[in-house]
Amino acid sequence: MVARVGTVAFEGIEARLVDVEVQMSAGLPAFAIVGLPDKAVGESRERVRAALGALGLALPPKRITVNLAPADVLKEGSHFDLPIALGLLVAMGVLPANELEGYVALGELSLDGAVRAVAGVLPAAISAGAARRGIICPESCGGEAAWAGDTEVLAAPSLLAIIHHFKGTQPLPAPEARLAADDARYPDMRDIKGQETAKRALEVAAAGAHNLLMIGPPGAGKSMLAQRLAGLLPPLDASEALEISMVHSVAGLLEGGRLTRRRPFRDPHHSASLPALIGGGQRARPGEVSLAHNGVLFLDELPEFQRATLEALRQPLESGRAVIARANHHVTYPARVQLVAAMNPCRCGHLADPAQACGRAPRCAQEYQARISGPLLDRIDLHIDVPAVNPADLSLPPPAEGTAEIARRISRARAVQSARYGATAGPARVRTNAEADGELLEKVASPDEAGRKLLTEAAGKLKLSARGYHRVLRVARTVADLEGADQVRRLHVAEALGYRKLALSRA
Repeated sequence: MVARVGTVAFEGIEARLVDVEVQMSAGLPAFAIVGLPDKAVGESRERVRAALGALGLALPPKRITVNLAPADVLKEGSHFDLPIALGLLVAMGVLPANELEGYVALGELSLDGAVRAVAGVLPAAISAGAARRGIICPESCGGEAAWAGDTEVLAAPSLLAIIHHFKGTQPLPAPEARLAADDARYPDMRDIKGQETAKRALEVAAAGAHNLLMIGPPGAGKSMLAQRLAGLLPPLDASEALEISMVHSVAGLLEGGRLTRRRPFRDPHHSASLPALIGGGQRARPGEVSLAHNGVLFLDELPEFQRATLEALRQPLESGRAVIARANHHVTYPARVQLVAAMNPCRCGHLADPAQACGRAPRCAQEYQARISGPLLDRIDLHIDVPAVNPADLSLPPPAEGTAEIARRISRARAVQSARYGATAGPARVRTNAEADGELLEKVASPDEAGRKLLTEAAGKLKLSARGYHRVLRVARTVADLEGADQVRRLHVAEALGYRKLALSRA
């Protein structure tokens, strides 16, 4: 007799169904796991043996073979413990085989039989629901799996609880879908004195989800502005929350199985490696650009990042996907992010200040700024200078407008965009102006005659690329949305052009 229990193997955020086949046959006592398991799966032999022993069950002195099918798919992770243990219980006659046929199981076993939390329960539950199966998962992940819709969820605290459930002595209660408490307190825009141009650019960037580069000396407030961006952004809608939660689930970042409606804000240090930023490693994990999906990726001290790492950002910024290629498989993670970057004009940071500028200017600035390639700059919609704050501004009272007031304007602009692009669906769904392109952009952001003439003349003088031309249109459409205008006009185009530079400022 061969006992079969379903589980999953992960390929990016996709959960691929896997059959765990358990056979007990005559022969010398042995316990073999085959089917391309990694080290964590191979070590499950000892965890499963100890967990069954904690229940007073000893493995029979037979040859036990566990096959993970299909055999050519790499099996990674400790979540195979639970399906292997359930397969053994079926083979030993403790659980009826027909009861487990309609379920997908995943979970790590502790030595006392408890079922520990594992990563990837949400995409596993969605995959199980698509196959019209239920899911058996750790109790702490039940709230996460409950978001999969009509999928039956058995959230078990221990292996013994699963046995009691299928024997009918103590059924497991259905878990409730849970949201994380949104009690974050964001820094207020009132804390920033002066820098009116930079604050306006930040508002435009937040309203249209545009990429933003801030250039200025140390202490000008670039990091302060970026940190306040999170408070300006509207909460995630249901579909956006599900998308980012699937990535966070695979990465093991959903605390207590609770989903959040807060947009992610990731700010990796400039020492981050290419796999850490884009994704990769031995198990092709999601990188910072995917963990910031539908949110903000803030890169401070942009030129200090490795050149290859920055160049790898070009494809995700353009396509909204991070594709990790390996010799035996390809993994794709969503990566629709708003890039916000900050940098000094030169290594010492005081290029424009005659009293503090270094003796190597302008060569120092040219070498420092050359670390950022033209193609990457071309993908950044707004380039702004953030000058040093005037000491007189620091003694002024706080500005009248704070985060709450600016966020309301941004929310109205985002609502307009949501209504405008609501008809788009599927993988190419457009939610914000920053995602519009091609014919759609020409349709929704076509300027009036004066605006088109200004844009055409500026494109020729500034040598704008086709990408740059379209990005100016996107920003102009956002400026018009903030104003409540139906059509893009010359004034909107002029402001958008003011944010567009093909090269960083020189001395």
